[in-house]
Amino acid sequence: MKFVLKIGGSLLNYRESLNKLCNVLGKLAAKYKMLIVPGGGDFADLVRSIDKIFGLSPLASHRMAILAMDQYGILLADITPNSTIIHTLNDVEKVWETEKLPILLPSRLLFTSDELPSSWDVTSDTISAYIAKLLRIEKLILVKDVDGIFTRDPKKYSEAILLEEVTPEELIDMRTCVDAFLPKFLLLRKGMFCYVVNGLYPERVKQILEGKKTIATIIKA
Repeated sequence: MKFVLKIGGSLLNYRESLNKLCNVLGKLAAKYKMLIVPGGGDFADLVRSIDKIFGLSPLASHRMAILAMDQYGILLADITPNSTIIHTLNDVEKVWETEKLPILLPSRLLFTSDELPSSWDVTSDTISAYIAKLLRIEKLILVKDVDGIFTRDPKKYSEAILLEEVTPEELIDMRTCVDAFLPKFLLLRKGMFCYVVNGLYPERVKQILEGKKTIATIIKA
């Protein structure tokens, strides 16, 4: 089984937990074929701030945000044992053969073959799904700092309920922890299973890799 894992930039706020997650993933690379796609985190937030000041074109802000993913990817590679940076999808299988963990810096790929809209509705969530599509990988894991998708923002509302399973159609009209374009993309990508899981608990990510039930949300396309 092959997996694309997007490591959310929100985990930058939890240094010890992120280090623990990266150590676990580095060890699991010998057993599971995983490709890491970095989020944007603080690097992308800086681009958002600059965009508000200068009113950048959608293409410029989109590409700057992709470069922010590159920066986070370099950070992840530096703290993840048994990992290696790659720039093209042709290198994925080669790295898997060495039982190492490939971390994709996506700018080179997306600057030449990006089919996604240039919009803040498209973040590393949809970009990860797009990369999974290019690789024909049906298992996408979005690793964030929340347990999954809730009926309301769990950080603001204590009565928010975790959804164990949701469809892209249901997501379209909801404000959640995934980007606004992802449900639309998944509607076109039939057969993809997208998991939203809390990276502060690496054992949950491991359980998804093992095909076991855990605390998470499954988006079934």
